[in-house]
Amino acid sequence: MNITGIPFGTTDWSEVEATEHKGERGMARWRTRQFGSIRVRLVEYTPGYLADHWCSKGHILLCLEGELHTELRDGRSFVLRPGMSYQVADGAEPHRSSTAKGAKLFVVD
Repeated sequence: MNITGIPFGTTDWSEVEATEHKGERGMARWRTRQFGSIRVRLVEYTPGYLADHWCSKGHILLCLEGELHTELRDGRSFVLRPGMSYQVADGAEPHRSSTAKGAKLFVVD
């Protein structure tokens, strides 16, 4: 990643408007900032959330609260708890998220 053309700034995430994204079950609330080609999000999943699609976008994702289950299309699965992260490249392994308890994530993509 080459970060250029972005001056120093701060973000108060409580002031960024949330958008809702329905899953197969549950809801995701995204607070999103765009910095050139880099999207940065604070994402909250409601308890019982299951994504409605397989994602092929690359992400760097940090779990802040709760527990996130990530399933890869090839059958592997991973659990993230607070302080854990994952990274995946664009077009690498299709993945989808779910959570029984709910989760709060910081995502860069």
